[in-house]
Amino acid sequence: MRATTRTTTRPGTDRPAPQRTCVACRRSGDQSSFVRLVRSPEGPVVVDEGRRRAPGRGAYLCRQASCWTRALKGALAASLRATITEADRAALLAHAERFTTHTDDADRTGGDGREGDA
Repeated sequence: MRATTRTTTRPGTDRPAPQRTCVACRRSGDQSSFVRLVRSPEGPVVVDEGRRRAPGRGAYLCRQASCWTRALKGALAASLRATITEADRAALLAHAERFTTHTDDADRTGGDGREGDA
């Protein structure tokens, strides 16, 4: 039997959870902690918000605005083997506004990683 380095499992099974890597920061983790972007067969780059089954070449990004900004500087285009159009870039940046940065998290949580009254 082949040894695995995955430490998390799907609830109710002994099967390991799928692992993915952010194309911007190279952090790896469970697939569920990332957002999948897809270069669809028609050409545009879209966010796969469904069950991660959209057809086309895919790439994963963390749920942090800083990773989205970094990815749009070149890493995403390379991963998707496509040129990111200005329309795609604007749509992806608008989607990235949903996420926070590490600095915002520290300000909101009082700098210790916990929410609540400081």
